[in-house]
Amino acid sequence: MIGFTFGFSSLLILLAIIVIASAIRIFREYERGVVFTLGRFWKVKGPGLVLIAPIIQQVVRIDLRTVVFDVPPQDVITRDNVSVKVNAVVYFRVVDPEKAVIQVARFFEATSQLSQTTLRAVLGKHELDTLLAEREMLNADIQKALDMQTDAWGIKVSNVEIKHVDINESMIRAIARQAEAERERRAKIIHADGELQASQKLLEAAQTLAREPQAMQLRYLQTLTTIAADKNSTIVFPLPVDILTAVLNRG
Repeated sequence: MIGFTFGFSSLLILLAIIVIASAIRIFREYERGVVFTLGRFWKVKGPGLVLIAPIIQQVVRIDLRTVVFDVPPQDVITRDNVSVKVNAVVYFRVVDPEKAVIQVARFFEATSQLSQTTLRAVLGKHELDTLLAEREMLNADIQKALDMQTDAWGIKVSNVEIKHVDINESMIRAIARQAEAERERRAKIIHADGELQASQKLLEAAQTLAREPQAMQLRYLQTLTTIAADKNSTIVFPLPVDILTAVLNRG
């Protein structure tokens, strides 16, 4: 009888130890526990030591740190009907553990799938040139669209970065030809603008020389000096009409 009592007491003590051990939860600084009592939400607890009533209460552990994941390459058709493959990186974290557990099943997978569809939807509204040149604006648009949709899940999307934009070879050659044509157009415009400015300066110089005939003679003499400095054996220099006019008038 004594042995049976001792054995029963030991069993009770062991059972109490198991119950106490199962009731103790330790949550790190970046973790929270969503506690349910008989299946109904009770409260969010943590960090630190938390006591949970076994069987009656259940707890779901949630990590509050920022999560980074790659969005797989998505086939996107831009507004100007160009097919490209785009992948991105999404940064998000749980800001409301209660909503992340109750409002959505597997919030990580849900956010990942939503990121893929949002990436295609936002980029499809823009042309290829915008996709290549305005990445910061597109990152902000995708982040804003994602954040609005995940707010009901207690998820905060803090940043989205487009990593790669892959274009097929034929489109790369077409873009190269377009860039070459654009450079030629700019070169012609710059050359024509230079010719216009030079003609305006020549007109101003001609008007100045026309007002002072002696200036024209000095300009001829300066040109002759420049030619003579090259040590040429023969110099053919046209005689200015102004000098002939002056000689004839004097005669």
